[in-house]
Amino acid sequence: MRKLKLQVQTSVDGYMAGPGGAMDWLTVPWSGDLNDHVNALTKSVDHMILGRKLAEGFIPAWAAGPEGEDQESIDWMNNTPKTVISNSLTESPWENVTVAGGDLTEIVNRLKAEPGGDLIVYGGGTLVSNLIAAGLVDEFHLFVNPAAVGDGMPVFPAGSYQRLRLVSARPFDCGITGLHYEPQR
Repeated sequence: MRKLKLQVQTSVDGYMAGPGGAMDWLTVPWSGDLNDHVNALTKSVDHMILGRKLAEGFIPAWAAGPEGEDQESIDWMNNTPKTVISNSLTESPWENVTVAGGDLTEIVNRLKAEPGGDLIVYGGGTLVSNLIAAGLVDEFHLFVNPAAVGDGMPVFPAGSYQRLRLVSARPFDCGITGLHYEPQR
């Protein structure tokens, strides 16, 4: 069965966005060792899951070929099939994207049961919270930035107790620390 990996940048105090969705604390340019780590993490991935709000910015941004990104990453982001979880969209306005609405657990378990490589979710916040609360995430890859924001959108939603097992912790040259956890089930 395919695994669902969560990859998210977080502040040291556990937020993936600051107050009002602020992302100005994400100012650390990634170093080569972090890029290499993320490339290794996504080697087994052949499908992305995104929330609608994130998809609306994420997909067009990668389609435009963001400045500073290498062509291999741009191609991977654009060519990897995606499922956008949404109960408000009925069809995809993007190429290579399927829209799925309804019961989140059923959608994710169906995707996990399909043949292929692993799945990865980058967000958005509501989707991540719901996946965590439903116990659907198999690997947590948290990239902790050297910043505290004090309030905002937490990675782990209130009331979603999770017991995790640390698989690895790795500091990167840019100051970000990668934490890899798996749920203890």
